This record gives sequence, structure tokens and C-alpha cells, in this order.
Amino acid sequence: MVYPVDINGIIIGLYRFLHEPSVQRKHMPKRPLNLKLNRQSEEPIYRQLIRQIGGQIDSGELSAGERLPASRDLARQLGVSRISVVNAYSELRGAGLLSARAGRGTFVARDREPAPLFSAPPPATPDTKRRAGAVREMMRLASKKGVINFSHGAPPKEFFPVRHLQEAINHVIERDGGDALSYEVPEGYLPLRVAVRDYVRAIGIQCRYESVLITGGAQQAIDLVLQALMSDGETLVTADPTYLGIMDIAQARRVHILGIPIDEDGMRIDALENILGRHRPRLIYVMPSFQNPTGHLMPLHRRRQLIRLAKGHGIPILEDDVYREFRFDGEPLPPLKALDENGGVIHTNAFTKMLLPGMRIGYLIADSPYYERLVRVKQAADISTSGLNQRTIHLMLQRGILGTQLERNRLALRRRRDAALAAALRYFPSGSRWHTPEGGLYLWVELPADGPSAAETFISAIRHDVAFAVGSMFYSGDGGTHALRLNYGIHRPQTIKEGFRRIGKAWQSLVADYGSVERSAVL
Repeated sequence: MVYPVDINGIIIGLYRFLHEPSVQRKHMPKRPLNLKLNRQSEEPIYRQLIRQIGGQIDSGELSAGERLPASRDLARQLGVSRISVVNAYSELRGAGLLSARAGRGTFVARDREPAPLFSAPPPATPDTKRRAGAVREMMRLASKKGVINFSHGAPPKEFFPVRHLQEAINHVIERDGGDALSYEVPEGYLPLRVAVRDYVRAIGIQCRYESVLITGGAQQAIDLVLQALMSDGETLVTADPTYLGIMDIAQARRVHILGIPIDEDGMRIDALENILGRHRPRLIYVMPSFQNPTGHLMPLHRRRQLIRLAKGHGIPILEDDVYREFRFDGEPLPPLKALDENGGVIHTNAFTKMLLPGMRIGYLIADSPYYERLVRVKQAADISTSGLNQRTIHLMLQRGILGTQLERNRLALRRRRDAALAAALRYFPSGSRWHTPEGGLYLWVELPADGPSAAETFISAIRHDVAFAVGSMFYSGDGGTHALRLNYGIHRPQTIKEGFRRIGKAWQSLVADYGSVERSAVL
């Protein structure tokens, strides 16, 4: 039987671990559970417990109504962390296999429906609704006072040019009056579209302003493309791991996702070619520069290979380039759209991602016939993007404010990146792996495979007042069991150092569950 990870169950288990008292010893069963754990396995301890206890219930070895040990007692019996037992019990309760009785303990359920936990998951369609709930719960826990939170996907508030924004808004309202508050045409405020055309020409994209569509941020741009180009049940391919937002949109639009393995240069072209030979996807989504979540940069030769392959199969590419401007090492690379000679690449970006995320101003660049379809979908979605925000961003571009602020932010990000690399080397366990990002906001860390998983480490980390994004959340299928995504850009260097120290300490507190793991982090 298959026992998929239930991240939401982990969070529920964490809550119970932190807030519910352990059951008293007088409620222990008459016989101990017969469980055999493999501490060398890549399968986390809590999943081994779920599989074995669930199997004994299904086989009848554990009978209906039988009382199980309290989590603290079973953890002591097996020599594992109580967190692992709490998580396993929580998921088994969610599957209807166990029941909890206040003040009495945990029992095998007497009457239960077939447990959804033990049915095989859909081969290519993750339960994004459950994933979204888990993300919200993790964010709630991470927002607790005193927690150093690396899980966010946004830049820090001190990067925002608030005073300049206020002055620009006042100027636009005084200059344009009611026009600034009226509907714009669906395509967007014309001077801003012209400014976008001029901006992208400087990075190699040759287009007319008639190919520019202003959107409510890059997220809406992605959604518009899926609505315009795809139908229910069709397939989109993307990297695995990938941006969490594309999975949310795909779920909402009833689109299947196929994940393509990656290496240090991003999406593997050989794996993509194999997929295209067996399937007929309608769209390829890719983030070639400083990808969220891994921070990888796709080199020029692979960008060319991707465009040739997509052209050969007649499949459009959606290029999400929101992190391109955040480079602080090396030479800039041309976007895919700059290499596109046949109109097969749809390019999206957002001036406001790094500077004013709440303003929600992004853009699409697309050739016909894609452009006409996108405008129709955009008009149906929201009529037009905020005219006041468009005019304000245009004025700030004219005044050079966004460019100047972006350069300052790049320097600050590089210092924070360097602080994160130094702290990871000092505090993370021996055997952890990461690469040096040349830009972006994220450090992707893979913890030792023979130690605690990222989900288990997250639970311990919350108790140590630190949080991060669990790597498995970014996979369309299985993967990322031991991976973390850390937004180093959101904190100053001293806070990064302290936060990474807490993560290392949280991991070390779980090492006893995994006997053979080397205790080598310098704490």
C-alpha cells in the first residue's frame, strides 16, 4: 500500500504536540506494539510508523477498540522523538483508523470508512487544496511572535520606496484628476506599455507596444495564459520542484501538471524531450533566472535548447522572469523571449515584485494570435488593471526611482546572500548540500538523506522559534523530503546568522531518532 505524505497532518500533529498533554501511563495497552524501524531508510520515521501501524490495523493484528500507547510512551519505547509519534497518530486519525478520546487515550477506530490516506495518490495531480491548507497553517505558525521566518516569498519592507511612492501618487492625482481613477483600456495605460517596450528592448526583446499587456502582477499574467491557452484536463509541464503559484493556478483551472527533473542548470532538456515524446502538453512553464524555489540559473546553451525543442513540438513556452533583475554576480543572460524568433515564447515580468509587491503591476509580452486571446480573457477577468497604480508606476519609472532603488536592493541582497552561505556552512549538519545563487532571494538546502526530514525539522524548528518553507511543497509529485527553501533576502545578516543557528540546533535535537547521523554542526 502507498502512504503519501500528509503535510496538513504534520501541522495538526505539531499543534497537538505543543498544546495537548500526554496521556497518563495507566492507559497503556496490555501488550507493546510490534514495530520495526529502519533508521537507514530514506523514509522518515513518522511515515514508517504510519505504514506499520496502519498495516497492523488493516490485517487485524490490532483490533477495533484496542488502546495504543500514549505518544510519549511509544516514543520512549522505540527510542524516537515524540514528534514522530504525534505526527503518525494524527495522520492515522485523519484517515479514520484511530480515534482519540479526551482523557483516555488513542484507540483503534471501531467503525470506519475505507481510509483515504491509504489509497494511491493520483499519478500526476497533487492534492493542491490540502497543500494550500498546509501552507496557510505553516505561515500561521511561522508568524508567531519571536519566530525568525525564512518561509516568505517577498522582499523585506525596508526595500520599498514608500516616500517616493507617496509623492508619485499625489502627483498623479493632481495631474490627472478623475482620469487616474477611471477604467483604463484592457491592454493597459498606453504610456506604461510604451515604457515596457523600451525597457525590454534594452535586454534584447524586440517588440512593439501593441504586444504588451499590463496585468495585475505576474501571478495574474500566468493565470491569463492558462485560461487563454488551455482547457480542462490538458497538461502543462514545468520543473520539479517549481513555483508554488503555478500549481495553485493549475489546480484552480483543472489543468494537469507534469514535473520535469532538474539539475544545477534548471529543467533537464533530455527529460523534457522524453516527456514530449510520450505526451502532448499544451504549455511549458519555466522560470529561467534564479528560479523559485531553487535559485538556479539556466545557462544560455540550455535556453537555446529549450526554445528549439519547444518549437519542434509546436508547444508555447511561458517564461516567468520576475527574478531576472535580482542578479548580483556574473553577466546578465538574455531572456528566452529575446532568443525567440518564431513567437513561441510568452514573456511575463513585474516591475513591482522587488519594490512594490502590493501595487500588483505586471506585464505580458506575446505575439499574435496569443495576444488577442489574452486581451479577451483579461477583459473578462477584471475589465482593466488599476489606472492609478499603472500611472504611478509609470511616473516612478520616468523619474528613475525604481531603477535606483533596485540597484540599492541588489547590493543589500548580495550581503545577505553571503551571510546566508557563511551561516549555512557553520551551522547546518555535515552532508547538507546547496549551491551558491548568483541572484534572487532563495537558498535551497538539502539536508542529509539519512537524517530527519524537512517536515520533521520544521516542527522542531518552530519550537526553536525559526521557520522555513518545506521543500516537498514545491514538487508536483514526490520529492524534496529533505529540502528547505530559505528566503535570505528578508532578513539582515545578523538575523540570518541567528536563524540558521536555530535551524541547525532544531535538526540536531532530532538526530537521536536516526542513530547513525553524524553530529557535526557547530552550535
